[in-house]
Amino acid sequence: MVRFSTDSLHGHGMTQTANNPLHGVTLEAILNQLVAAYGWDGLAQRIDIRCFKSDPSIKSSLTFLRKTPWAREKVEALYIKTQRRT
Repeated sequence: MVRFSTDSLHGHGMTQTANNPLHGVTLEAILNQLVAAYGWDGLAQRIDIRCFKSDPSIKSSLTFLRKTPWAREKVEALYIKTQRRT
């Protein structure tokens, strides 16, 4: 039987969570904050994604971003960059 110390496991996870600016923030909240900060046109200029350019909406953008990891990563990176400025 192998036993692990839960103290070391929990301590490690806490550090990663505390340093992760995306922890506890939904994709919808991220998108709403970016639209509020840049508008759809500004968002489309920063991230070249069709759902930001052609009849953009939160719902259609969320659907696309949830299915497209590379696009979601770009949106999350812009959110982190925006949060560091404030």
